[in-house]
Amino acid sequence: MRHKGLGLIIVALMLGMLLAALDQTIVSTALPTIVSDLGGLEQLSWVVTGYMLASTVSTPLWGKLGDQFGRKSLFVAAIVIFLIGSVLCGLSQSMAQLIGFRSLQGLGGGGLMVLAQAIVGDVVPARERGKYQGFFGAVFAVSSIVGPLLGGLFVDNLSWHWVFYVNLPVGAVALFVIVAVLPNDKSRTKHRIDYAGVVLIGGATSCLVLIATWGGTTYKWISPEIVGLAAAALALLVAAYVVEKRAAEPIMPLKLFRLRAFTMTSIVGFVVGFGMFGALTYLPLYLQSVHGVSATMSGVHLLPMMLGMLAMSIVSGQVIARTGKYRYFPIAGTFIATVGMFMLSRLDENSSTLTMSVDLLVLGVGLGMTMQVLVIVVQNAVDFADLGVATSGATFFRSIGGSFGVATLGSVFTATLDADLAELLARTRLPPGFNPADLQRDPTIIQHLPPPLARDFLHIYADAIAQVFLVGTPVLFVAFVLSWFIPEQKLRETTKAVDLGEGLGATSAERSSLAEVERGLVRLADGHLRKDYYVRLGRLAGLGDLPAGSVWVIARLGGEDWVDADALAERAHITREEGRPYVDRLTERGLVVRSPDGGALRLTEEGRRAADSLLGHAKAGLVRLVEDWGDNPELERLCERIAPELLGSESDRPN
Repeated sequence: MRHKGLGLIIVALMLGMLLAALDQTIVSTALPTIVSDLGGLEQLSWVVTGYMLASTVSTPLWGKLGDQFGRKSLFVAAIVIFLIGSVLCGLSQSMAQLIGFRSLQGLGGGGLMVLAQAIVGDVVPARERGKYQGFFGAVFAVSSIVGPLLGGLFVDNLSWHWVFYVNLPVGAVALFVIVAVLPNDKSRTKHRIDYAGVVLIGGATSCLVLIATWGGTTYKWISPEIVGLAAAALALLVAAYVVEKRAAEPIMPLKLFRLRAFTMTSIVGFVVGFGMFGALTYLPLYLQSVHGVSATMSGVHLLPMMLGMLAMSIVSGQVIARTGKYRYFPIAGTFIATVGMFMLSRLDENSSTLTMSVDLLVLGVGLGMTMQVLVIVVQNAVDFADLGVATSGATFFRSIGGSFGVATLGSVFTATLDADLAELLARTRLPPGFNPADLQRDPTIIQHLPPPLARDFLHIYADAIAQVFLVGTPVLFVAFVLSWFIPEQKLRETTKAVDLGEGLGATSAERSSLAEVERGLVRLADGHLRKDYYVRLGRLAGLGDLPAGSVWVIARLGGEDWVDADALAERAHITREEGRPYVDRLTERGLVVRSPDGGALRLTEEGRRAADSLLGHAKAGLVRLVEDWGDNPELERLCERIAPELLGSESDRPN
């Protein structure tokens, strides 16, 4: 239903999603300053990982709970949790506190992302839904580009605490609008929620990420702590396997892994997330520690990577939609990303800005060619019944890959730095009063050391970060090899409408299979409606050369008795005089009659047959877009529901 406050609701939903999306990237340029204040360089990766794990694992719960108990109340709860987490993050006095509060923030962030997209379907007419979905996809694109830059600006001009405090006024506005304007959703869908699956998969993933973080650095690989974590992870995975086989609505249906397309794209997506978030986390540290640039400038230096990702995500999606071919994009993309990662591993303390920019652009182009396509591959490979969970599964593995990437590469960085630092200290006489441990707490103090000593420390920091990218290179190469095993299939029509939110968002989108098809269908329908839709529909209905405005009037009067002429003109965003010629054509053809005072319009019997024909052809057009999913009563009912919405929207113009 259309509401007077629709514009405010959309803005509030976009603000909520912007907050959650920004907090995936905004901390990257603030991390060196956070470490210099709180210490705990070896725990740096968990500031990112804690947020991503919590948001990723909680997303399926938010989606199903919203269906079951109402999305408005759940969205309000998600905002409140996110804002509480933001306040506590800003007040943190230690790295352990910050990591814990980032996890709380991520719990709310997962709800913001999934529920904002679901609420759009509740409040926006089908005719406009495709446009608004595009807006939400743009939120992800904007946040991926401006996140690191905003983080740097807050650090340089305020403090790192404002990376989190900035969420408060924005979130408060979103919260006030949602509470005041968003109507309560009366529809409810009962679910048998897989709580056990969420806990077991989340627990196993956390254990594995902790192993990647601590193994070989904080603890030896054969230490009781690491062996215990490995045993716990194995036990949790076995339990998750048993639970998922028996669950009525499993978080991750095991049958999906029988599909080669799903298995291969899951692994490739895991590695893509590994490379993207690994680079985003450690490049600002390299730039601020080794090159001494400001936090803001480190965000600027990341722009080539982010712009490359965005540009190629858009280009690859457009090319695939027009050609129907997608297989070679992940192959080429993972190869280019591997080359970019290797180029980054050659950086040192003497590398120029141009060299860094080119390296980052290459990595971004490769990732952009891959990320969008993996969702398309999965959606195109599964049956309708598994479409929703398979789509969320594809982005789930990319998110988990990001968590592992940050943790694993952080372990590599710490181990290399410790080894290089020990070697340097063994052969270097340090100035009186200098404590090498200070470098672990605040790497930016290198810039204030005596030049000869500073050069040595700059070299070991540059070497440690170069090792991060050197280790990431063969990992991305594995994705390149596996991408050759992704099969090519005929592209389904609704699959062509995957947006940037699915391609760039790091958090999985939890939707039912029907909602997933509807999402693609309204995007495609929106494109058709902008291309002389009413003229083409009128010809199909046998209305000859009637102009778009006249066909539009027939569609609006269908199923109605007398309709006020002024109200009809207002819906068309024209004056009554401007619309008179279109109505005159219809009265001359005997399709419409005016009331005695001329103030109202009604279809004649012939006009009603024409309106029914328009509706029938509109539905047939939608059926053709979903017929490649096979015969399914749910899809037929979907077309029957959407067709009159597309013809009867209160906000569209005749075209």
